[in-house]
Amino acid sequence: MTAPHPAAPAPTTAGRLHGKVALVTGAGAGIGQGCALLFAEQGATVVGCDLDPAAAERTRELAADRGLRIDVTAPLDMTVPADARRFADEAFARHGRIDALVTAGAIAPRMATAEEMDFESQWGPTMRGETDVVFLPVQAAWPHLKASGGGSIVNFASVNAFRGSSTFGMVAHCAGKAAVLGLTRQLAVEGGPSGIRANTISPGMVRTPATESAGAHEGAARDAVLARIPLGRVGRPEDIAWCAVYLISDESAWVTGGNFPVDGGVLAK
Repeated sequence: MTAPHPAAPAPTTAGRLHGKVALVTGAGAGIGQGCALLFAEQGATVVGCDLDPAAAERTRELAADRGLRIDVTAPLDMTVPADARRFADEAFARHGRIDALVTAGAIAPRMATAEEMDFESQWGPTMRGETDVVFLPVQAAWPHLKASGGGSIVNFASVNAFRGSSTFGMVAHCAGKAAVLGLTRQLAVEGGPSGIRANTISPGMVRTPATESAGAHEGAARDAVLARIPLGRVGRPEDIAWCAVYLISDESAWVTGGNFPVDGGVLAK
């Protein structure tokens, strides 16, 4: 007589992130807002920050409209070490643990070619806005992740860490995003013994307030962008957020040091 198969696990409605405390920088708009909202829907306790108080309030209101709660502190500047420490320290003190950090905060890069770029007013601010906003919150959250028994860090590189652009002058942006890839791989090596995982997501063009203000969705620039995307549309913040859900969930417990392109197929071309 054949032994019966074990019963399948009972389905749960608690969400894939139930019980996790997730920190999200740049939670006021764009990808950060998309991550914060989706994490809350998936059961996480979400603590966000933003530089813009009005944007932070919009995220709180959007969450409330969905029956969710997201705490977003603003203004906090992730290029300032004291602000990054305050963000992580207060979240840990309030909730007793940190399970995930998603560094979605960003400062709009200065678009210029190598020949035209000014070192002081364009290169320096872009590099701070691409790399400091990743390193400083990671450094601030690191001891709390260790104290919590480990956790997941998700940083954002870009398809522009792998390819250049003939449409925009992106020399500083490409350099900054490539730096995030290298930084994150080293974090994975250093964090492994403490159970801290670190991965990057590399988005393609996503419609956000920042890309809209840069004119990326208008006229010839829009046509050039769409011509590179096999799936024929730009991304939405939730397209990126679903990948982040996986990376901070227990489903990815053996995933670290990786990069996940979410780009509509741009890097396949």
